[in-house]
Parts: sequence; C-alpha cells; structure tokens
Amino acid sequence: MNFVELNDVADITMGTSPKGNTLSNDPKDGIEFHQGKTNFTSMKLAPSKIYTTNSIKEAKPGSIVMSVRAPVGDCNITDREVSIGRGLCAIVGKENILTKFIYYYLVNNSGLIQSKATGSTFKAISTEDVKSIIIPLPPLLIQEKIVQILDAFTELESELKSELAARKKQYEYYRDHLLTFGDKRERERERERERERERERAAWVALGEIGRVAMCKRIMKTQTSPEGDVPFYKIGTFGRSPNAFITTEIYEQYKRDYSFPRKGDVLISAAGTIGRTVIYDGEPAYYQDSNIVWLEHDESRVLNKYLYYCYQLSPWQVSTGGTIDRLYNDNITQARIPLPPLSEQQRIVSILDKFDALVNDISIGLPAEIEARRKQYEYYRDKLLTFKRKES
Repeated sequence: MNFVELNDVADITMGTSPKGNTLSNDPKDGIEFHQGKTNFTSMKLAPSKIYTTNSIKEAKPGSIVMSVRAPVGDCNITDREVSIGRGLCAIVGKENILTKFIYYYLVNNSGLIQSKATGSTFKAISTEDVKSIIIPLPPLLIQEKIVQILDAFTELESELKSELAARKKQYEYYRDHLLTFGDKRERERERERERERERERAAWVALGEIGRVAMCKRIMKTQTSPEGDVPFYKIGTFGRSPNAFITTEIYEQYKRDYSFPRKGDVLISAAGTIGRTVIYDGEPAYYQDSNIVWLEHDESRVLNKYLYYCYQLSPWQVSTGGTIDRLYNDNITQARIPLPPLSEQQRIVSILDKFDALVNDISIGLPAEIEARRKQYEYYRDKLLTFKRKES
C-alpha cells in the first residue's frame, strides 16, 4: 500500500478573506461565502446567509471544504460553488484518487489533523501542514468499494434522522393548532368541523388567576453532596441526571414544612434553559429554589397536562438585561393562556398525548437505531480506512 502526501494527489486551495467591504446578506450580491463557522454536522455543506462580490478563493462543486482554524479538521462536501475565507480550505482529488475517499479518510483521522494544529488563542494548521497530510492510495476499485459502503451507512442515518424530524414537526403542528384560540377564522373552521363545540369558546386568563408560583425551600451548597439519598436538581441538571444529593432527613423535613410539588405538577426552569418543563412524577427529589418553580392551582379548573402543553408555547415574557435572563414570578403570573372548559382541555390533552407518545416512541427507537447504525458505520469505516504502512 502506497502512502503519499495529500498535495501529491489532490488540488488544495487555501481560503482568503475578501478585500474591502464586499460582504452582504443579499444573494443577488455575489457568491455564497463561508468564513469557517460552517455547520459540520453532516456531509453536505450547509447554506450560508453571507455573500461576497469579491471572491478570491472558491470551492468548486464536489470539493471537500475543511476547517483549518478551530475546530481544525472538520469537513463537508459542497454541491455548489462557494467562496471560502481564511478559516477554510478546498480539496479536490486528482485522477488517481476519489474526492469522497479523501473525505472519509480525513473524517476518520481528524485527530491526526488536529495534532498538527498550533496556537494559544485558537488552534490552526498552516498550508504546509495541510499539504503534508499523509494519506493512503489504494487502487481506484478499492476506493470505489469503500466509498460505496460508507455512503450506504451515511444515507441510512440521514433517512432515520429525517423520519424523526418529520414526526416531531407533525406533533408540533397539531400542538400549535389545538392550542390556538385567538384566530377568528380558525375558530370558524373549527366550528364547521365540530358544530357541537360552537358554545365552547376559550377565555384567555393570566396564570396568576389560576394559581400562585411556588418553589422549594432553599438548599445550601453545604447541605449537598456528590452522592446521597435524594437527587437535588439545579438548573444545569434539571430534566437530566443529577450531580448533587441531599439526605433523606432534610428531604422529609423540607417536604413536610415548606412548599413542595404534588405528583403531576409541572416544574418550570426559570433560569438557564428558560421554560424547560418536567412533570413531577412523585418520586423523591428536590429542586433548586427560585430557579425551578411550579404553579400551585386547582385541577378542577385547569389540568396539569393541559398547562404542560401550554407551557411548550412559551406564553411568558422573559426578563433580560440582568446577569442572566430569567423568569421572575411576575413573568409567569402575567402570562396568558387560553382556558377552555375541562372537557375541551381533556380532548386536547388526549390528542396531544397520542402524538407525544408517537414522537417519544420514535425519539427513543430512532435515536437508538441511529446510534446502532453509527457504531456499525464507525466499525466498518475504521476497518476500511485502516491501512498498514510498510516499514522502510
């Protein structure tokens, strides 16, 4: 197996930033421009919203676009002509090597490329570093077979991700449709479909009219430990795995003497990822005061699960301008939601629960399938792209 420098088998174009004030957000103003902040989550180069009338360096369709500044070594393939700035380079294989083969090899060996990077403020690799990347050169028939196998895995993963995204969009469409009461024309269409609901017109109410904001008693850092009996959730771990715990004694005392959510109450993140919601399942757990809150209310007027779906529409105004953005009690109590009769709330929840179950089933099943396929892909990729060099 021959190993060669990348410069010997590929044409390499290092990006250069356009001169002068030539950048624009209007597609009519030139060629699509990429400076290095490219989305490298998929093989295909994502569109840029920046254009230039003074393109100096361009990547032709089919070229690899590789980042040469942090993050170093990330790659896409462009299906269109684009202009590339200083943070990128374009790579096209010559007659004896497939560009796709180079792409897969670079992706599989990004660690080797990153090891060439230097710099303290941010890492970067030089033109000579890119040119001197060592790459195997198997026969074209072997390259074609490797590319064919890896393309098949890549396409399957893309299809699974597309299916998951489609199901989530379907769910969001029906959620938004069912929880939209303010559009008169939509109400009229709904009346035509379900005349028996003509008398059920939702009133808009402030959350403060339904209940009051509650929170747990403050837990001091000295009362927590990395391991323990009862999980203590902070804004960074809310809805995820806990990294702090409190004793059973503190939990039982604070649960008895201070505000504590009931099973089914919808907990809201008031800082960090604002508006993240978790339905309290009744299991022992404690929550960071003021950062994780809930609405104490009467379920004979509004269902917890209905509130949960309304919260997903972010009905509140977030307070900004402080050290961090957050939801204060007033932001929550002044937020307004549509409040139809309980029977209509139950109907809405029933429909959304079905879609939620479908999305969650897919969200559990498809990502597991994607992960399994990715591991399978990585296994074959490593096997197919590992070539032994002969000792000289």
